[in-house]
Amino acid sequence: MDLFFNFPLLASLLGILMAQFLKIPITYLETKQVRWDLFISTGGMPSSHSAAVTGLATGVALREGLGSSIFAVACMFAIIVMYDAKGIRWHAGEQAAVLNKLVTDFREHVEVSEAMKKTDVKEKHKQLKELLGHQPDEVFYGALLGIVQTLIVYWLFFVL
Repeated sequence: MDLFFNFPLLASLLGILMAQFLKIPITYLETKQVRWDLFISTGGMPSSHSAAVTGLATGVALREGLGSSIFAVACMFAIIVMYDAKGIRWHAGEQAAVLNKLVTDFREHVEVSEAMKKTDVKEKHKQLKELLGHQPDEVFYGALLGIVQTLIVYWLFFVL
């Protein structure tokens, strides 16, 4: 039952939920389209990865103190996750966009070619997911969301 009262864990999960939910209205303001699928997708503004790990680190800091070893572990974990979300996963998404474009261009070339029209080369193609990582501002606002929402929840439930 202690699991249900683990403040750092709950703060981290709340960070994920808040960030995933906020993607929907933020995308609507940018595109005027309601995209409910963003609630369960990766990438986008704000970063749920950043919100989760900073919520976790902030929750650990509030419960165990800034000088604790577990805070050091949570802090380093947050830095690594946010670096990965901004860097490696973002670049993988960029590569997926280029590959998807190459496949589309190739298919258009095949359709135009008279020689290729006689053969059946239209196999099914699964498009690669392009929205994998985050831009630096998405990581920053996700991190800010995680810290602020954890501080608010801590204040509401443990200080008042």
